[in-house]
Amino acid sequence: MSIACSSDLRLNPHLHVVFLDGAYHEDRGELAWEGLGQLRTREVGEVLEHAVGRMARYLKRRGALEPKDDVEQDEPDAGRLEASAVSGQTPPAGPQWLRGLRALEPSGLSYDKPLCVSLDGFTLHAATRAGAWDTAGREALLQYVLRPPLAQERLVAQKSGLMAITLKRAYADGTVAVEMDPLSLLCRLAMMVPPPRHHIVKYAGVLAAASKLRARIAPAPAPATEAEPRPKERRGSYWPWAPLMRRTFGLDVLECPNCKGRMKLLALVIDDRSVARYLKKIGEPTDVPARAPPRGPPYWSSTVLRRKTLDDLDTTTSAAFDS
Repeated sequence: MSIACSSDLRLNPHLHVVFLDGAYHEDRGELAWEGLGQLRTREVGEVLEHAVGRMARYLKRRGALEPKDDVEQDEPDAGRLEASAVSGQTPPAGPQWLRGLRALEPSGLSYDKPLCVSLDGFTLHAATRAGAWDTAGREALLQYVLRPPLAQERLVAQKSGLMAITLKRAYADGTVAVEMDPLSLLCRLAMMVPPPRHHIVKYAGVLAAASKLRARIAPAPAPATEAEPRPKERRGSYWPWAPLMRRTFGLDVLECPNCKGRMKLLALVIDDRSVARYLKKIGEPTDVPARAPPRGPPYWSSTVLRRKTLDDLDTTTSAAFDS
C-alpha cells in the first residue's frame, strides 16, 4: 500500500508492504509451502541498495534529480502544492508559501537496528513479523498497513481558528501537535488524493487477483444464509449511486433514519414550480439566495500567514527606524 504523507501531513511517500516468508510450489498436484530461513540484516541492506538504485535511475530518466533553485512559476498547481507540503514549514501553506530545500547529503549504508537499514535518505524497516499461528498478530499487522495517515480523532478545531493535529509520537524537540490554518490543511489534504486510475492497494504474486493459485490458497468465503440473501451479480462497470456510496464510504443512503427501513426513489423533481411548492410546504426559503461578496486571495485568507507577514512588516519597519 502506498502512503503519500506522514502523520503530520508532510509529503513523505513511502510503502507499507506485507510479504510471505516463503513460497508455494507444486508437489504431485498439491500445493506445498516452502518456508525461508531467518532473515538477516545484511540481506535487508542488499534489498535497499537494489531498490535505491532502481529508483534513482527512474528519477534520472525523468529529469527529477536535476537541481532547481526555486519552484517555477509556470509549474502545475499540483507540483507547487507538493513543493510546499514536502518542505514541512510551519505553517505549511499552499502554493504561495514556499521555501528552498537543502539537498540530502550522500550517506553510506548504515544499520540502525536489527533488520533496519538506511541509505541516502531511504530507510527500510523489516523487523515486524507475525507467525503462522499468530492470528491476532497478522490482523494487527494488516490493520497497521491499511491505516490512513490521518485519523479524525487527532484533528481538533481550536478557538483561534487553527486546526491542531496531534502527532502519534512526539518529535525529538518535544512537539506533540502541529497547528495550521484551514487553508493549509486543505492544501495538505489535496496532496493525499491519488491520481485518477491509480490504485494505492496492490497485490502481487500468488495473492494477485489474476493468479491461478489464489483460489487454492485463499480461504473459501462463508456460505450465505437465508437471512443474508446473496447479492445479484453485476455486469459492466456501472455502479448505481446508492451502492457506490455504501461501498466507498460505508454510508447507506437508502436507510430510513427513523425506522431503519429501506427507502426507494419515487420521483426526481426538476420543474421550478414543483420545487418551489415542495420547499414552501416543508418551510424552506423559495427565493434564490444572494451571492456572497468576492473573497480575497487565498494567501491573505490564511490566518497564520497573514499574522506572520504582518510580524515581518513590523520587524522591517522597526529596523528601518532604528537605522
